[in-house]
Amino acid sequence: MHMTMSILHRATGAALLFGGLTILTWWLVAAATSAHAYQVFLDCLTSPLGWVVLVGLSWSAFQHLSSGVRHIVMDTVWGFDKRTTRRVATAAWVMGLVLTIAFWVIILFMRGVI
Repeated sequence: MHMTMSILHRATGAALLFGGLTILTWWLVAAATSAHAYQVFLDCLTSPLGWVVLVGLSWSAFQHLSSGVRHIVMDTVWGFDKRTTRRVATAAWVMGLVLTIAFWVIILFMRGVI
């Protein structure tokens, strides 16, 4: 579990770097270009595939955050026994999912969807 979480931390960081920066750049260019370009951007992000990408990026952000907190805890030289390492890794994974679900429930609630 410890190794899996470490690899997942790196993978979510890469996803945020490449995917997040790509979408951010596209958004800025579309907003600066024209109303039509911005509408195309919005249409793509509000499509079913766009929602999957946005949920995936938000999960990556929350998972990376949770795993980062796990790494900070480990830097204090606490929890290196097998049982604690497994519990903290599982807690980080669950926290990433819980934060993602809570984030999207709030977003959909504010949009009046739920």
